[in-house]
Amino acid sequence: MANTSSAKKANRAEKRRRVFNLRRAKTMRDSVKGVYKSGDASKLPETYQAIDKALKRGVIKKNTAARMKSRVAKRVATK
Repeated sequence: MANTSSAKKANRAEKRRRVFNLRRAKTMRDSVKGVYKSGDASKLPETYQAIDKALKRGVIKKNTAARMKSRVAKRVATK
């Protein structure tokens, strides 16, 4: 339990950020799964955008984002 007022405020902020980060991660995963299942190249830009947003906000790391983009592009190219 947080004792100081600044620690309490930090906990409140963390709860808000967690909701946004979970939403970004879910959007990213759903987008990637959609491309994997359909293999549709028209969904590629929005999938890249979701991955980049997750990267920008620190939800995933740089190499993870690069690996996901590479795999998605590879999957689209084979179909």
